[in-house]
Amino acid sequence: MTLTGPEKAVLLLLSLDETAAAPIVAELEPTELKKLREAAAMMRAVPASALDDVCTEFVERSQEAVALPRGGVHYLRRLTTRALGETRSQEIFVDGPQSGIERLAHAPPTSVAAVLENEHPQLIAAILSQFEPQRAARVLESLPFDLQPQVLGRLSTLTEVPAGLLEGVATAVSAELPPAEAEASVSVDGMARAAGIVRKLDKTVANEMLGHLQSQQAEIAAEIRRSLYSFEDLKGVDPKQLRALLKEVPNEKLVLALKTASDALKTHIFSSMSSRAAEYLKDDLSNLGSVRLTEVEAAQREIVEAALKLAAEGVISLGGESDDMV
Repeated sequence: MTLTGPEKAVLLLLSLDETAAAPIVAELEPTELKKLREAAAMMRAVPASALDDVCTEFVERSQEAVALPRGGVHYLRRLTTRALGETRSQEIFVDGPQSGIERLAHAPPTSVAAVLENEHPQLIAAILSQFEPQRAARVLESLPFDLQPQVLGRLSTLTEVPAGLLEGVATAVSAELPPAEAEASVSVDGMARAAGIVRKLDKTVANEMLGHLQSQQAEIAAEIRRSLYSFEDLKGVDPKQLRALLKEVPNEKLVLALKTASDALKTHIFSSMSSRAAEYLKDDLSNLGSVRLTEVEAAQREIVEAALKLAAEGVISLGGESDDMV
């Protein structure tokens, strides 16, 4: 399982004592706290090893860099003003207006390509000639495919560009860029969000919607269906019905899937089996050793898909809002 930055932060904060977490939260901006809130709302079960991985990453990154307190720039400016005077401090800390070329050179490449794609290839080539090669390459590859060779060809023949004309055009083009605040992005797990919405829909409406999506984008529809239910949700399946599911699951798959399962789910599965079968399963699990997380997740997904199939056939009831949405 790959966690996003906000998800790692949430996991780390939740592992801390409240007295230790509170000062950290106090340092965060409202926008950062909102990201953490959104991540926490969407998080469900995570592998037991996830916290260890997050803590290890935190320690490693802490050793590589020193965290600066909020307000460091303001403090530095006060020192500069005291040492050099307000006028000199103003020159250093207050940026003048950016030129058109400068604004284009610092905007996201996809945004620059979007405002340039309707311009003449010669003009695009002239603007790209003012960029660092790496940034120019990112903009070029973001342009429409059929326009890319035209721009590259024009660029290769350039020998000089009138500075005044170039800046005037760059200023006009840069004015079409989205505002700086619109260029920021927020991490979103679209699949999890889509599945969460479907779980809250009326079952008939959800099935109709997924059926329609199936006819247009079969792979996406299938992934949403799979995301409606997680391996940990098997805790809500009646023990008798859970036995019916376990009959469909090879023992080696079940052992692999239980590697990162919660104690509650393990107990629920063990209690649905005979005491002898449960003991055998516990022994197999203790002897499993180290396995790849991707293999564990694949085994869990295979069992969930088997559960969804049995639910569609009316053999078991998943007992959640996603029940019957298969």
